[in-house]
Amino acid sequence: MPRARKGSAPRKGGQRRRRGAWNSIQADSGSSEDEAASEARSTTSDCPSLLSTVAEDSLGADAVDEQSQQEDLEEKVKEYVDCLTDKSAKTRQGALESLRLALASRLLPDFLLERRLTLADALEKCLKKGKGEEQALAAAVLGLLCVQLGPGPKGQELFQSLQPLLVSVLSDSTASPAARLHCASALGLGCYVSAADVQDLVSCLTCLEGVFSRSCGVGSSTAPVASASLHSLFCAALQAWALLLTICPSTHIGHILDRQLPRLPQLLSSESVNLRIAAGETVALLFELARDLEEDFIYEDMDALRSALRTLATDSSKYRAKADRRRQRSTFRAVLHFVEGGECEEETVRFGLEVLYVDSWARRRIYAAFKDVLGSGMHHHLQNNELLRDIFGLGPVLVLDATALKACKISRFEKHMYNAAAFKARTKARSRVRDKRADIL
Repeated sequence: MPRARKGSAPRKGGQRRRRGAWNSIQADSGSSEDEAASEARSTTSDCPSLLSTVAEDSLGADAVDEQSQQEDLEEKVKEYVDCLTDKSAKTRQGALESLRLALASRLLPDFLLERRLTLADALEKCLKKGKGEEQALAAAVLGLLCVQLGPGPKGQELFQSLQPLLVSVLSDSTASPAARLHCASALGLGCYVSAADVQDLVSCLTCLEGVFSRSCGVGSSTAPVASASLHSLFCAALQAWALLLTICPSTHIGHILDRQLPRLPQLLSSESVNLRIAAGETVALLFELARDLEEDFIYEDMDALRSALRTLATDSSKYRAKADRRRQRSTFRAVLHFVEGGECEEETVRFGLEVLYVDSWARRRIYAAFKDVLGSGMHHHLQNNELLRDIFGLGPVLVLDATALKACKISRFEKHMYNAAAFKARTKARSRVRDKRADIL
């Protein structure tokens, strides 16, 4: 059962006179960027009521339209399910993709509950006899079914019937890397939602650990070289493993810390930015879990770990893509701050009229796991899916009438004026950082 856990160079004539000011600018550039970003964020936070209404457009339809849309979707899903047994692999793949998009965008638990056996049988055949893309899509649909059905006995029955197939494909080195990747994600998410007991949890943890542990060198301080497809597989397995750690009993956490905490820092030297980031976030999660067990937890090789994290947090290698450098630095600044004894940076997620606070590394991993599988449908599920509301402690589903929804809406002109004001404030904040001459004077 899931539960929440906690610029330009100076002119030649003025070079000597302004050298000191120029050096001070470079020393303070990082803090200036932080101040500008903070000011830009504070500007948008001044109007929380406006921000919270942006996602309300999809809720403005009346009850009749909502009901008709639901019925239309159910009819389409029936057609998709029927096509899962078609002889054409292309038809089956199209049906699986359409089914995946439908389950991610809307909530259909009662409708799916009546057809769970048909779906289980069809997904079993796709995982057994399908190849590559078909297996990957079938695994993705299975993960969504677990999210739709929840942790009840029917959801547990569905997951347990298909869990051996997920493990089989994941462990098969000859299978498509894309299929293995999606099987790893589905195994982690399905177990998180539908695990019947601790034995199932430990079994899934062991399977996932066996996959990503191959990316850790034996007797080496760096990760071995692997193909890009395998990097993606290792990343998915590591993230699914970290997800399950958030519900792992404390009696097992100690052994996992002793076994994996000395090995995971090897992945910080991986060629893949996604794998480096996943490893850094997992290290932060392990530190969080360790401090929950022992408040004055001390890691033996702290100096080497701190040095590796600081290098990644300040990496400016030109051969890396700018977006990758930015994402990596942002992540590892947060990881380094936490590992050195700071607090986890809080993130705010606004959906509809509600706000979700992600204030721990465990909640970060849980939110990211559901966001990866639900995509743009995440806000809809946060509003209406009892499973997610229970996991994040959001309480019962809010029931709002048409009058309340209408009162929360703002006109298109008001939205435009707010966006224009936010853009102007953001531009001013960034201009102060970019204009180095202003700092010199």
